[in-house]
Amino acid sequence: MKILFIACLSPKTGNNTTAERIRDYIESVGHTCELRDAAQFQSSAEVAQLLSQDPLFDGALAIHLFKAGRLLLDIQVPFGVIFGGTDINEDVKVEQKRLIMEQVLQKARFAVAFTEKMRETSGLFLFSQRGKVYVQPQGIQTAIAQTFCWTEFLRCTDVSTAHVDELRVFLLVCGLRRVKDPLYLVRVFSEWHCQDPLNVLIIIGPKIDPVFSSEVESVIQRTAGVYMAQERSQRELHAAMKKCFAVVNSSISEGMSAAILEAMHLGVPVVVRDIPGNTAIVEHEITGLLYSSPQDFVDQSQRLLSDPELRERLVRNGKVYVEEHHSVKQERETYQRLVATLH
Repeated sequence: MKILFIACLSPKTGNNTTAERIRDYIESVGHTCELRDAAQFQSSAEVAQLLSQDPLFDGALAIHLFKAGRLLLDIQVPFGVIFGGTDINEDVKVEQKRLIMEQVLQKARFAVAFTEKMRETSGLFLFSQRGKVYVQPQGIQTAIAQTFCWTEFLRCTDVSTAHVDELRVFLLVCGLRRVKDPLYLVRVFSEWHCQDPLNVLIIIGPKIDPVFSSEVESVIQRTAGVYMAQERSQRELHAAMKKCFAVVNSSISEGMSAAILEAMHLGVPVVVRDIPGNTAIVEHEITGLLYSSPQDFVDQSQRLLSDPELRERLVRNGKVYVEEHHSVKQERETYQRLVATLH
């Protein structure tokens, strides 16, 4: 089969990584899968025209029910959709978007949710199509670069390289856009850093929203103890995770954060904002720590600093959780089976 796969493909984002991984699964069983960025299409009519070209496409796939799924409404071949997270958590609250998403879900041959909670939420807000919604968590693999030094991450900062190995680095991994809310912890973390200069926060990720990225940079430049690092390859990023004290999430909304799962798989504790997408994969005090406010973040982090047994338990349980529930093998088999139904 020849499959058209549409997703939001901003470089080095979760959607991009997920789309490339699923494309590899599809092509590994002999299909052709053409991956396209949703941003290159203005309407569903453009996608319908593309699908009519020779050689003909046999089916289509999209990540994100609104941003990509709406582009499939006029096509004549069967298609499936994968929930992106913000579609079910945020876009569904906007009536105009919700109606379009209902049309997409009704027409789709199947849909995939990363969590049972996401499937339940879709059933509450969208026309009931529960029977065609499958739950498949993201598959997680990690690999770290052989060499790593925090000095490279902290170039052009006021951190003394003589003490860089003593730092307790909290690593916030996110593309710079408002839904990730990277400034949420900045003020309170800076106050904490002033009390104990060994605690530093590094924000790393691609500048997806240029205007917002400039705003973040401007704030951080005048904030003690908080730094921005240039985005790195996945292997280098995983090496940074492995070396940090904890991985942080401050998002307003999440589908399923690969960065959180990758940290857990690498044996690194996670301190994450108490939102539905995060609580679906992090159990407080069992596989990670949840916080509900900036001050609560500091309180939970201080617990992690002072309680070695808590840290050891989170690391152990987090790694076991990912290995048991986020199998790449299971994910590959699920998508290969579902794509076969588009024939």
